[in-house]
Amino acid sequence: MNFPSELLYAKSHEWVKDLGNGIYEIGISDFAQKELGDLVFVSLPKIGDELKAGKTFSDLESVKAVSDLISPLTGTVKEVNEELLSSPELVNNSPYKSWFIRAEGKIEVELLSAEDYSKELDA
Repeated sequence: MNFPSELLYAKSHEWVKDLGNGIYEIGISDFAQKELGDLVFVSLPKIGDELKAGKTFSDLESVKAVSDLISPLTGTVKEVNEELLSSPELVNNSPYKSWFIRAEGKIEVELLSAEDYSKELDA
């Protein structure tokens, strides 16, 4: 499986990319999208919505199940990837290019390096 080393990973399978100035891009890992299977629906928060670390900010529906996305930070949604609303399969095709939100805030959950995330999955 592919886990880019420039990203950090939550144990709940979201990836986080630091864009600088307290802005973070958030998506789901390759592992998560494979476990979910083909995505058929994505709900996204609205710009300006408040996020709370450890709490759900969105959900995904696949042919197998519905899964929550958990925020790794407390802050505010600054941008949403509206392309996913009409094409959720983009997440399956390219999970690290298909971010869900860009948010401003403070990371308040433990994030793992790619190596540590991979080890966590093997445990």
